This record gives sequence, structure tokens and C-alpha cells, in this order.
Amino acid sequence: MSLRLATFNVENLMNRFDFSGFRNDLHRDRALSLYEIEDEAHYRALEQARAIALTDDARQLTALAIAATRADILCLQEVDNIAALKAFEYGYLFKMIGNGYREKYSASGNDSRGIDVAVMMRPETAHGQPIEFERMTSHAHLTFADLDLHNEALAELGIEPQDRIFRRDCLELDIKVGGRPMTLYVVHFKAMSPPRNGMDGREASMPVRMAEAAAVRQIIEERFGGAERASAKRWVICGDLNDYRERVVISGEAHEGYRFEPVREPLSSVNMLTAGGFCQNLVERRPEMDRWTLYHTRGPEERHLCQLDYLLASKALAERNPRAVPDIIRSGQPWRTIFPPEQDVPRFPRVGWDRPKASDHCPVVVQLNIT
Repeated sequence: MSLRLATFNVENLMNRFDFSGFRNDLHRDRALSLYEIEDEAHYRALEQARAIALTDDARQLTALAIAATRADILCLQEVDNIAALKAFEYGYLFKMIGNGYREKYSASGNDSRGIDVAVMMRPETAHGQPIEFERMTSHAHLTFADLDLHNEALAELGIEPQDRIFRRDCLELDIKVGGRPMTLYVVHFKAMSPPRNGMDGREASMPVRMAEAAAVRQIIEERFGGAERASAKRWVICGDLNDYRERVVISGEAHEGYRFEPVREPLSSVNMLTAGGFCQNLVERRPEMDRWTLYHTRGPEERHLCQLDYLLASKALAERNPRAVPDIIRSGQPWRTIFPPEQDVPRFPRVGWDRPKASDHCPVVVQLNIT
């Protein structure tokens, strides 16, 4: 009895227009920056036209990437709300895969833009085993004080003990697959911030992600009665952790040939979750150079490939699936993404140099035996 489980940051699946770029140039799309805009009404009309024109192509590509996973359960990040998810499924996914993901779950989290995590499920697996929803719990309300996680590093960032831990949520779903219980923890950790006090954006925002990771682990341990008992249960942490413990640094240019160097990071919030064999990063079963789910660049001086998207399986579930190696769907990546040798894949139709694209992230999917 097997289950295909996927995670995917779909990048701003919104059903609202963002007009904040009129007052904040950092939020303004680069295409609109080319035009002289008379007033806010003019800006709103242009932004609506731009967003609608781009969205149709982008969401066709998002749907193609999801269809390529062939997942029974999809854990998603950057979803506006259930209404946006239903509209996307009906208008795009349905045309490719039919009436598949009937069950949809989400809850309002803490993100200032209103982007939440969500889950879509089929009523049964591809092999005909029923997938049953049991319970959903949001942990968006938890504060640093609630879990005793406030520290000096957070205080230096201006974060108070009564502030909420999760920048979005840790959404806990209890399900049954063929009658066997399983729990999903769907997360989207704090994004890397701008550089601060001589630190790069990853280092500057690391204390928040470390606290989020500690909170997820504490939630799981308390749920199942301690670390040892939790390790023996069926659960998976799914989502965008906005952190990595290794990356592939890219140098050189196309005309002379690119060079790729794997680099290990001494500190990562991912380590908080995997420490002591509590869970396993299934993507690390892939070759070292082939684990990336995102291409990051700020120009030729700063380019790397890294894993931000995770399926972290409990110790027991990972051990029962020793040959389960996740697939990473990269056909929706824009042409600007630099692929290591022999990793390039055919792109979906209409993928652009930078946009349209399926997302800036790649879906990750794994087939697990639920025994």
C-alpha cells in the first residue's frame, strides 16, 4: 500500500491584487517601473492588467508541475485562501487531471501578506486505498513564551516573548491511509531577510527559523509523548523551510563554462529537526549535486542552487521506506536557472527566461509504503 506525497511552494497563488507598489517601489513590478504613472487609480488599472496577463500563463505552468507529481496528497505554501485554491483547481488542474483533489484544507496564519499553507487530497490513492481526513490543528497562535523559546538572539531582532513563533503556521493534519494513521505537519518558515549588521540575510534571520524548527519538534514530541515515541510514529514534516544545510555555488559564465562547487553550511535550522535521528531528510537520498529545489541569484557574484523544500519523514517511516527517493520536478523552472551538467530537463511549453514559470520553487514528491 503506497502513498504519493508532495510539497510545493506555488508562489503567490492569490485572489487579491497587491497595490502596495504604488507607495513602496520595492513592491512594484519591474515592468510597471518602466512607465510614468499619473496617480494611484492609473497604477491600479495597470497592475490589474499586468497581473491578469501574467497569471494565466503562470498558473497553467503551476498546474503542469503539480500534474507531473502524480501526488495523492499535496502540501502547498503561499496560498491566499481556500477560494483561491478552488478557483485554481477548477480552472487549471481540472483541465489536466480531472476531478482529483476534492478535499482542501487551510487555516489563516500569521503572514502579513495573507499567504497560508494548505493541503489538497484525493479521496483515495492511485492504488485504490481510501484517504480519510481525521483532524486539523493550526498552531499559528503559539507564542515564544508558550513554548519557552524566547532568547537573546530573538530579543536583538526586536521580537518579544508574547510574539507568535510561526511566520505562517504549522498546520497539523491527522489522516488515515488505508485505515492506517498518519500525521502531516505543513510549514513555511521565515524567509531570509535583507543583510543586517554585517550579516547576510540568511544569518540575520536564522534565530527565527531556529525557533520555528524547535517549535515544530516540540509540538511533535508533545503530541506523541516524547522524542523516542514520536520517532516510532508515522509523520512527515512537509514544506518550505527557507533554509538549507548545503548549497551548490555557481561561478563562471555560459561562454566559458559554469563551475559548480558543493558547500556545506555549519549552521541550519534543518539540523534542529533531524538531530538525534528524530527524522530524515528524504531528499538527501539523492546525489549531493542533485538535491536543489531553488535557484538563487542576485547577479553573477551571487548564484547558487539549494534545497528549501523538504519532506522530513519520521525515523520509523524513513526506515520502513529505505528505497524511497524523492523526485524533484524542475520542468517549470525558468530558463535563467543554471542546471549542473546532465541535469537539465525539457521545460513546459511557454516557460520564459524569468517568467512565466511554474514557481521559483520545484515540487518534491515521494512514494511511501504505509506499513
